[in-house]
Amino acid sequence: MTTIDGEVAPGFEAVREVFAANFDRRGDIGAAVCVYWRGRPVVDLWGGVADVETGRPWARDTLQLVYSATKGATATVVHILAERGLLDLDAPVATYWPEFAANDKACTPVRQLLSHQAGLAALDRPLPLADALAWGPMVAALAAQRPLWSPGTAHGYHGRTWGWLAGEVVRRVSGRTPGRFFADEIAGPLGLDFFIGLPTGERERVSRMAYRQPAVDLTALPVESVPAELREKVAAWRDPDSLSNRAFAVTDPAAIDFDAPEVQAAELPSSNGIGTARALARMYAALIGEVDGVRLLAPETLASATREQASGQDLVMMLPSRFATGYMLPTDGTPMTGPTAFGHTGRGGSLAFADPEHGIAFGYVMNHIVGGPDDMRAAALAEAVRRSVT
Repeated sequence: MTTIDGEVAPGFEAVREVFAANFDRRGDIGAAVCVYWRGRPVVDLWGGVADVETGRPWARDTLQLVYSATKGATATVVHILAERGLLDLDAPVATYWPEFAANDKACTPVRQLLSHQAGLAALDRPLPLADALAWGPMVAALAAQRPLWSPGTAHGYHGRTWGWLAGEVVRRVSGRTPGRFFADEIAGPLGLDFFIGLPTGERERVSRMAYRQPAVDLTALPVESVPAELREKVAAWRDPDSLSNRAFAVTDPAAIDFDAPEVQAAELPSSNGIGTARALARMYAALIGEVDGVRLLAPETLASATREQASGQDLVMMLPSRFATGYMLPTDGTPMTGPTAFGHTGRGGSLAFADPEHGIAFGYVMNHIVGGPDDMRAAALAEAVRRSVT
């Protein structure tokens, strides 16, 4: 039995039970979950092993890389700038980033850029990883890139490129990198243990990831053996030139080692945020209400930020998805805790969101990268939270 540390308020015992079951039955190795309800923490749990190779236990202050759950933090930076009147989300991106106007992008508004409608999910020519980590070469390549579809006519998950696109808008408008702005204006006031660009002195606290190999490689099966509802998606996985593959191959090499020090130290605002479940839950709590005197966005700004902008079949993920302006919205695959929820998932299982209707803010981070429709760890936790408050 895995030892579970932390605290649970009366009425939320079911969350602790599910968290323990995630270790016993659903494959968790090291993980943490935190829930705020009506602006106060009611669940703060952690357990397991932070490093399988050394046996280092998961501690209260263990940090975890959360992949695309980072996008929720970066989106919050953007909306703070909009609320301050420094950024008009319906203005063309080129208003703030003139070079972006190249190749028929002069009229693309910031809002389409943030909601995965800009047609810039991939590059015609991937860049060396060192250039991507250096920032400038990648944003220059994206500014020069011709859209892969007419902006605004469809949406497809900009899994990697979104961070540089949104981040460059932040940099042009604020004069600060997105990681620096987040540290100054969000992490600092709220006391968050979360970084976009990890300081050297924090590296020893970071958990190391473990990756599950799929039980069945669908791409190796004969077509007739693949379930009919998955055939289009599997065909895209098999095609190295498909948009599904190209969107995650914007660097050379395409595979990025997110445990590497240079990758964790760089700013990748779509995918290398590192922090605690506590930090994510606290940030989302401060989006929907006041937390210890801090509220990040006014209600009217939040309403605009979380209004649906794109939905339906995703050209990259090859399944239905829904996006607000930077945040993911609930779907059948990621229900969160109700229809008003907004947030973001991360590769392999992490999830952070807020649900204004129920007063919930939720963060779950883990080091066992599983993913796929059979990964129910985050969904089971979210359902236990929902039952606890309804």
